[in-house]
Amino acid sequence: MQQMSATKPSYYRPAPQPAATSRPDPAPSRFWYRYERLMLTPLFRFVLQVIVPFCFGMLVVKAYFADQDRADRVFIMMHDLRTAFVERPEFMVQALSIDGASSDVAADIREVLHVDFPVSSFDLDVAVMRETVLGLSPVKAAEIRIGSGVMQITVEERTPVMVWRTQDGLQLVDAEGFVVAPAKGRQAHGDLPLIAGQGADAHAKEALQLLKVAAPLGERLRGFARVGNRRWDVVLDRDQRILLPENGAAEALQRIVAMAQVQDLLERDLSVVDLRIPERPTLRVAENSIESWWGVRKASLGIRE
Repeated sequence: MQQMSATKPSYYRPAPQPAATSRPDPAPSRFWYRYERLMLTPLFRFVLQVIVPFCFGMLVVKAYFADQDRADRVFIMMHDLRTAFVERPEFMVQALSIDGASSDVAADIREVLHVDFPVSSFDLDVAVMRETVLGLSPVKAAEIRIGSGVMQITVEERTPVMVWRTQDGLQLVDAEGFVVAPAKGRQAHGDLPLIAGQGADAHAKEALQLLKVAAPLGERLRGFARVGNRRWDVVLDRDQRILLPENGAAEALQRIVAMAQVQDLLERDLSVVDLRIPERPTLRVAENSIESWWGVRKASLGIRE
């Protein structure tokens, strides 16, 4: 039996086999390895992503503005844009209104603020203006609002409660000891009590307390004098004085007022009631009473001058 075998035609060529190639190395190069390691550092990322672009931008801006004419044109354009915005009609303030202030105080406020209307609200520093208004002696509180083209200032004035006699004249003082304004005269403020002496204004609250205690003395009370910036003297008519202690002045005065009401102590011919030492009060008789007493004494003893 003859074996049959397939013969390949002469034109048959086997398919070329791909040449064996080597696999690429997946490891990065030394440069990229070090770069990736640096990128894991927060400081390096911050320098690369923030500092470097910022410095580059600054160099570009500096190079652009190196030309003075170019810089002037940019600044003029920015100024014109700002002016066109801040001077829009809705931002302009046309007038000033002051409420709660007398005519004199209102005139002082307009003078110290010195605002030329119309003016843009962006050019008004409300906080600084309020501090300026509060710097005026008669002003206790102030509020500034801007709206509808009007700057509204609401003022609360200090109320004078005493007249303070100083070397420079009479001053009106409120309950907190602030000098409100110069007094026009004692007669113009006859309803207000009188205080005198250095530092009397700083102790106005204590003087008002003494005034309440001395209310039963009525019209005999002339005022209070601050002595040595330490204590008070109560000044009465007929040249009488009550010397109060440095501490507990109201309580000491209250005891004397009670004695005056019960025993008519202050109606006697006394010049000084000294309470500076509460445990040892002292009475000083008036000079004319002493002379009269000596005259009676000499007459009773038959002494002739």
